[in-house]
Amino acid sequence: MKKQMFKVVTGAVSLAVLLSACGSKGSESTSTASPAASAAATAKVEQLAPVELIWNFPLAAIPADIATVQEAINKITKAKINATVKLQPQAFADYTQKMNTTVAAGENYDIAWTSNWNFDYVTNQSKGAFLPLDDLITKYAPSVTKSMPGFVWDATKISGKIYGVPNYQTVTNKEGFIIQKKYADKYNLDVNSIKKVADIEPFLAKVKAGESKDVVPFLVDRNGRFNSMLRSNGLESIVNAGGANVIGVDLSNPDKVINFVDTPQFGKYLDLIKSWHDKGLINDNAATLKNKADIEKTGNAVVQFHNVLNPAGPASYKTANGGNDVIVVPITETWAGTGSIITTMQAISKTSKNPERAMMFINLLNTDKELYNTISYGVEGKHYTKVSDNVVKINKDAGYVPNASWVFGNTFNAFLVEGTDPNVVADTKKENETAKPSPLMGFKFVPAPVVAEIANIGTVVDQYNPGLVTGTVAASEKLKEFQEKLKQAGIDKVIAEVQKQLDEWKKTK
Repeated sequence: MKKQMFKVVTGAVSLAVLLSACGSKGSESTSTASPAASAAATAKVEQLAPVELIWNFPLAAIPADIATVQEAINKITKAKINATVKLQPQAFADYTQKMNTTVAAGENYDIAWTSNWNFDYVTNQSKGAFLPLDDLITKYAPSVTKSMPGFVWDATKISGKIYGVPNYQTVTNKEGFIIQKKYADKYNLDVNSIKKVADIEPFLAKVKAGESKDVVPFLVDRNGRFNSMLRSNGLESIVNAGGANVIGVDLSNPDKVINFVDTPQFGKYLDLIKSWHDKGLINDNAATLKNKADIEKTGNAVVQFHNVLNPAGPASYKTANGGNDVIVVPITETWAGTGSIITTMQAISKTSKNPERAMMFINLLNTDKELYNTISYGVEGKHYTKVSDNVVKINKDAGYVPNASWVFGNTFNAFLVEGTDPNVVADTKKENETAKPSPLMGFKFVPAPVVAEIANIGTVVDQYNPGLVTGTVAASEKLKEFQEKLKQAGIDKVIAEVQKQLDEWKKTK
């Protein structure tokens, strides 16, 4: 999903890739006769005044044939809740700016997609952009509550209230290695020997010695990999600045907020990555590489480290790795945190003239398979073809391939795209329902009191972090200076504010 626009994908899409964060069991299959439809029926659909709902959401690219899909959606919603829906997609890169303008101008709309990485959920709730949904859910979408584990709902709450309905998908994290299979086989990698990050080094050394200079044993971009190794280091992030997780807690004492750059774990990572850099085990351009996919797609990256290993398994990484088969080697347990859950949600605007009908529509998105698969894949026979009852083949040239079922609603109601592992749904649900919840589950830091300091910290991070976390610069040369500059930028003030908010939040638990 891990935040990053981790979830925008291409190719053989959707559930296999995205199923792209314990409470009560949920996600049981639901029929197309949803409670929203039942609620509307109770009120007699024909007696409900017809309304138009405006829905804002982001996509990687705006589909050419979205008008046909909107028409198909409206046939469903007209019959079930006497509402039509105006789809207003925006490009991901433009979405935050567009929605900020919409909110600031007080423009009328009904539903907006929101997250913790694009059109921020907490920030916009604090601005009063969203309505509280608890009563609306109880009255117009009671089965949505049961469709997801309890801890998922806990993660959405702000001051005890729900302001967004999660688009339920994989909500777990698991750290580990993604390794190209042909190299693992060639150099007889014993995956059972890999228990921690440093254990991969002998294999990397064999690759370095046996392959051409174009082959990268361990792929690193300018953000390094410490961001993705927090759990294996016993840490959990709360504040990210300049692309780095800089403030959070040590899970051995989750009540105390700390500066990650001052931790022994960070120092140990810097020493390891420096040694790998000097041994030629990582790519030479790591400190300046902004997008590691530029190398990954060539098939020349042998080993990568991720903090969100996909429940869909090795097949989900094949396309991204130049079409090469991979193996996955986890080194942590599966866990869930607030950040892995609030990555994709629907909120109702305070400007909505029809919040009740908006909630009925959100309920349909999460419980009505016909509607959900229409918005996800388009019109059967035109945009996709049924291969079997629950498996479809996408027509890539028909003008509607959003590749974003995770933007719209409950992904467990989606058709499987041809080639998807048929066990992915059951396996993902099991991971969701058995994941170890974070001790900070539900806590959401509101940065408003220290936004200037966070911006200053981001500037310092951008200056010092790339060289250090890629091993290009030794810790002995720049770490102390980095730490001092962070203090000058106000990191202690930010830590104090996070601690204050965390203490206040814990009183409510």
